[in-house]
Amino acid sequence: MAEHSLSALPTHSRWNRALPPRLSIASGDTVHLECVDSSGAQVHPGMTLAEYLKIDRDRIHALTGPIFVEGAEPGDVLQVDVLELMHKGWAWTSVVNGLGFLKQRFTEPFLFLWKLEGAVSRSLAPAVVPLRPFCGVMGVAPGEDGEFRTRPPGVFGGNMDVRELCAGATLYLPVLNRGALFSAGDAHAAQGDGEVCINGMECPVDVTLRFHLHKQRPLSAPMIETSAQQTRDADGGEWIIVESATDSTVAARAATSRMIDFLAEHWGFSEVHAYVLCSVAMNLRISQVVNEPIFTVSAAISKTNLPQRRIF
Repeated sequence: MAEHSLSALPTHSRWNRALPPRLSIASGDTVHLECVDSSGAQVHPGMTLAEYLKIDRDRIHALTGPIFVEGAEPGDVLQVDVLELMHKGWAWTSVVNGLGFLKQRFTEPFLFLWKLEGAVSRSLAPAVVPLRPFCGVMGVAPGEDGEFRTRPPGVFGGNMDVRELCAGATLYLPVLNRGALFSAGDAHAAQGDGEVCINGMECPVDVTLRFHLHKQRPLSAPMIETSAQQTRDADGGEWIIVESATDSTVAARAATSRMIDFLAEHWGFSEVHAYVLCSVAMNLRISQVVNEPIFTVSAAISKTNLPQRRIF
């Protein structure tokens, strides 16, 4: 179980399973990744709006990777334990014409620069925003040939923008290619569910991840396990099913259906009893509404509702 370090550069801003890996690791290894902000280090503290409007948007999301996991094959599950994320003291959020959930209302470009303290930002007074850094993009290479923009998420993970993926979380991803080919980036120091204006607090981070491989375990799309150390899940953590679709209602139905199957498989509920439990104990969250044409919905149930289980 070795430890590795991977610098941010050279980043990549497309999913492509033909990209050569930058690092090869074994199951059980830990990797310290450097991630630039989502602009690819084009935005900087003190930047003006005029300067921001000139950045090269083809460089978004500027991911670190790919990481080749030895022994990984299609049909396996890649477990990614999020151990630590450290911000660099600053972040940015923007409004871009034609993007965002309220793009018809907010048409003028805008740039806001944040100063980050250890655990909060007081830049937008009188608000005090607690910080909970996470990578908006975490995923493996898609299973198809070709080059794909990083904006839409999918069964491979990617630009899910699920804010629960902070330190203490575990992400489970289906392996779609030999070696899995994992990449991460688009870090946010904080983000609300929905990420409505198009950005969270976009920031550079240092992130530490530990990888485990589970051979030939069926998983149709990403799943997350959170822990008691996470602020939002102080009651003991959650099981979270993640689904993305062009219609948020379709994604919500798919996440709910997968949760019913998950409860039935691992805790022995009948399907109808699992359905009832979802109705009284499960939370549906809109994780992001801005990566059009794809929306992401998370279905979460507290671990306190269930006997303790190891799923993988």
